[in-house]
Amino acid sequence: MHGTHRIVSKTQLSEEVFRIEVEAPLVARERKAGQFVIVMYDEEYSERIPLTIADADPVRGTVTLIFQTVGASTHKLALKNPGDEIVLLGPLGNPTHIERFGWAVCVGGGIGLAPLYPIAKAMKEAGNRVTVISGARTKDLLIMQKELVAIADEHIVVTDDGSFGRKALVTEPLKELCMQSPPPDIVVTIGPPIMMKFCAETTRPFGVKTLASLNTIMLDGTGMCGGCRVAIGDQTKFVCVDGPEFDAHLVDWNGMMMRLGTYKEIEKEAHDRCHLEMQIAKLEAHAADKESAK
Repeated sequence: MHGTHRIVSKTQLSEEVFRIEVEAPLVARERKAGQFVIVMYDEEYSERIPLTIADADPVRGTVTLIFQTVGASTHKLALKNPGDEIVLLGPLGNPTHIERFGWAVCVGGGIGLAPLYPIAKAMKEAGNRVTVISGARTKDLLIMQKELVAIADEHIVVTDDGSFGRKALVTEPLKELCMQSPPPDIVVTIGPPIMMKFCAETTRPFGVKTLASLNTIMLDGTGMCGGCRVAIGDQTKFVCVDGPEFDAHLVDWNGMMMRLGTYKEIEKEAHDRCHLEMQIAKLEAHAADKESAK
């Protein structure tokens, strides 16, 4: 299911995080928790951006996407406004395996809280007791909090700087939950790879089944580029077609993070350049508004 789709609403959640609602009735009806779409800001020569579907409204026929301005393409996507059109393809990827496990703990960090929400919601709808751990560097980077509170039986918030909730990393409350008797039946974690790695190491000694979503490593979303190749146990998998979720205890985290670092300098350069261009465009627009108001 693809083609141009109209943006219905746009919200800036923080300096670099945006939320858009897009008209896509077929995707809204067919999507399942854990799946993603490919977005392009125009039909010609645009980079393919894989974005996990944060929410969907089959009645209104819309899907909600949350993204961070990292490189040139996401900065251009952030310049789109309600009424503008984008290219959207999906739903893609394997849905999260949802069943009545018993007690499900869902751990999200930063932008990972967006794709965590539909999974936590589906876990709750399947009859699980759901505990959500939300983590971020600081209060301003906590997203989807109202939505997560609405569906969680228990919601724990931690920030690195202590500006909201507990001053801790997500692994601290996660370990406390695993030490309970009985421990959680399943843990799902989505966020920065280093966070997911340490969540896996936290649950490993307790033998708690842990799933990690590796959507941050995806590039073209079809498996053709090979950019999302990752070692799972003794097998090579492609995140976009075989995942995006895998057994966190089998992921070669060090290998994955090393490959993710390959383009870090290029991404930083693109990010800084595009961020500066956006700030200049805002200042020029503000100056033009003041001039026309005279």
